[in-house]
Formats: sequence, structure tokens, C-alpha cells
Amino acid sequence: MPTDLINADFVYLLAGISLLLAVVLPHALSSVALSAPTVLLGVGVLAGLLPLPAEVVLSPTEDRPFIEHLAELTVLVSLMGVGLALDRPLSFRSRASWRRWGTTWRLLLIAMPLSIAAAAWLGWWVLGLAPASALLLGAVLAPTDPVLASDVQVAGPTTDEEDDDQVDGAVDERDEVRFALTSEAGLNDALAFPFVYLAIIVVGAGSALDDVGKWLAWDLVGKIVVGAAVGMLIGWALAKAAFRSRVRSVRTAETGEPLLVLAAVLLSYGAAEVAQGYGFLAVFACAMTLRSFDRTDSYHALMHGVVERLERLLTLVVLLLLGVAISGGLLDALSWRGAVLGIALVLLVRPVTAWLALRIGPRPRDRVGDDHLQPRERWVTAFFGIRGIGSIYYLAYATGQDPFSGQDTLWATVGFVIAFSVVLHGISATPAMTWLERQRPQPAAEDGDVQEAAGP
Repeated sequence: MPTDLINADFVYLLAGISLLLAVVLPHALSSVALSAPTVLLGVGVLAGLLPLPAEVVLSPTEDRPFIEHLAELTVLVSLMGVGLALDRPLSFRSRASWRRWGTTWRLLLIAMPLSIAAAAWLGWWVLGLAPASALLLGAVLAPTDPVLASDVQVAGPTTDEEDDDQVDGAVDERDEVRFALTSEAGLNDALAFPFVYLAIIVVGAGSALDDVGKWLAWDLVGKIVVGAAVGMLIGWALAKAAFRSRVRSVRTAETGEPLLVLAAVLLSYGAAEVAQGYGFLAVFACAMTLRSFDRTDSYHALMHGVVERLERLLTLVVLLLLGVAISGGLLDALSWRGAVLGIALVLLVRPVTAWLALRIGPRPRDRVGDDHLQPRERWVTAFFGIRGIGSIYYLAYATGQDPFSGQDTLWATVGFVIAFSVVLHGISATPAMTWLERQRPQPAAEDGDVQEAAGP
């Protein structure tokens, strides 16, 4: 049998295994302290020990374009799902709305830059990386992952018209920890890009003031504005068509066709990239804008269900391939220093920087939007800075733009951090969130419930 047909058969087999596990694992593992990503990564590692065709074991250098685009698509689908899942509105015209996102802003504007700086310094000091490579390491490992954090994120859009927790007529989140981790993961994938571009500028010896000025004006500010604006515009247009079009066949919210959400992913990302904005941010902004239209309509749940299933499948494929790559030599360039650095990033850098960020800001609890995380909630939020598929995309993208020194070390370190994070956070997510729920004060019982419990 020709070799290319054998390799194609292995691809079909890999896809079949991923799809089967995507269907079975979430329900099978719902009551145990073990996540589906952890199992898939382990299955991939074991599969990599088998005599697989060389083409199945992906190489970061030879297969970089495929790795980049697979990770890119996975993150895009996940960002759309995250944006649709968030019930807390964000309105530019409402100061109260911005205050309700205060926890998110502190994680993005304080914890993330501190994390990038700390990781870059450790990469230079511990691993001896060149400044550009150290900065790239910090940038790719700074954002938390919207793909792998499902166990600690909000479950999905709430569409119950009688929901008890509503603010200004809009459904709001009840769980501040889940909201913080979800909203942070939705936004920081795009906000890591300016620092990836800065690393590319540095490695290209572009240290002139005009390059730095361009980075500040365009990469750090301009592309964010363009990406957000394009995403909101696409989301508004699609929402108007889906919910309020005069043509019934165009009102997909009425016909119940959920595949509009995939068109939203591609349209918002493509339009933002053509306009030279950040496509990741555009997809999240598009999702948030779609969600802002008629929040009680069940169409949001239908769309979220589509992207959730596609995200699950893509995630498991990526993790399976990552596990195979780990067995196939991805970690060969990992030194003990790299392992120590990776563990420190997960257990020290993220928790400390996030905890410090969450400690900053107003403490009063009697105004809507102020920080209302209890100390134990701050520690849980700070701990679950899950690293994952977004880091794979950023590293693949950057190394495709310019040759960074120490690429093997970068890939080995990033691969180790992702694997360590998947296992550690996958095992601890269910117990931690269960413990947090038990520690929260229970709502007071209604009079009727008290009388019923007391008996006649």
C-alpha cells in the first residue's frame, strides 16, 4: 500500500479517536477530579510511543504553518464561545457597566504586563535567552487560555427571562471568579499580540526610536481600536439581520439556524485582519455584540452550543497532537532550568502577579462594580492562569516572521508549561471550584421553606 495512503489512514484514525473522546469524556469525567484535556494529552503521549509514521509527529520547524493555523482556528472558535457565554453586559456609555468589569481590567492591565516582564526576565536570567527570545517567551506565556479553562469558566449564556440576578434589565453573572477567568481569557489573547510584535521588532534589530514609536501608536493602540471597532460593527450587523431583519429567511434567530455563529467567527476575524487590526479581539467583540441583542432569546444558547462542540473537537485534536509531539522529542531541548522556570511561571509568577492586581483598587463592597472577591476567591482566580493553545499559536506565528535564537528551547519550554498547566489545573479545577462553592454563604431560605422544613 502506498505510504501516503497509510498516512491518510492514520489521520482518519486520529480524527476518529478525537471525535469519540470529545463525545464521551466530558460526561464521563464530570464527577471526578480529572479533565478531558488531561486525558487527551496522556493519550497523545502514549500514542507517541507507538511506531507511528513520521508525518504524524509534528515538528515545530517543518510543520510550523499547519501548527499555526490549527491553533489559530481553535482559539478563534473558543473566543466566540467565550463572548457568547458571558452574561454581564459591557456598555461604553455606562460607567457602572465598566465598573462591573473592574476585576477583568486589573487582571489585564496590571497582572498581564507584570507576568510578561517576570517571564521575560526569568527567560534571560535562568535560560540565558537573547533579549528578543526572552521577551517572546514572556509574551506567548502571558495570556490565559480560553480553550482549556472550561472547567473554571462560565457554563454558557443564561436566557431565562425570570433570572433573579439582573442589572439594568440585563442578565448578569453570579459567580465573580468564573466571570473574571472567562472575561480575562477572552480579552488577553488579543492583548498579548503587541508584545509578540515588540519581540519581532527587537529580533529584527529594529531598536530605532521610530520603530518604538510605531509600536506604541499602532501595535499597542491602533490595532486594538481597529480590532474592537470591526468586531462590534460585524456583530451589530449580524445581530440586526438575525433578530430584526424584515426578511423572515434572514432572521436566523427565528428560523433557529445556529451556523450563523461560524460565519460571525470568519467574517469578524477576516475583516479585522484585512483592516490590519487584531482579529482575536474582533471575534470576541463580535460575540459580545451579538450577545447584547435580546439577551433572553434562546438563539444565543443554540449558537453557543455549536461553537462549544467545535471547540471541544479542535481542542482534543491539538492536545492529542501535542502529546504525540512530546513523546516524539518536543521536550528534548528542555533543561532542568527550563523545567524549573516553567513550574515557577505556573505556580509563582501568575498567582503572585494576579493576586497583587486583584488587591489593588477600591475595597468598599456597597457599590455595584467594586471588587467583591473574597480573599479565598482572589487566590483561586490568581491560581487558575491556565496556559494552552494560544501560546502555541503565538510562538508559531512569531517564529514564522523572524528567526529567533534558541527556538528549540522556546518550543520545549512552552510545550512543558502547557503540559504542566493542563495536568495541574485539570486535576485541581473540580475540587477547587467545589470547595469555593461550599465556602460561599448560602442564600437565606424563604419563609415557606423554613415552615415546611420545621414540619406541622
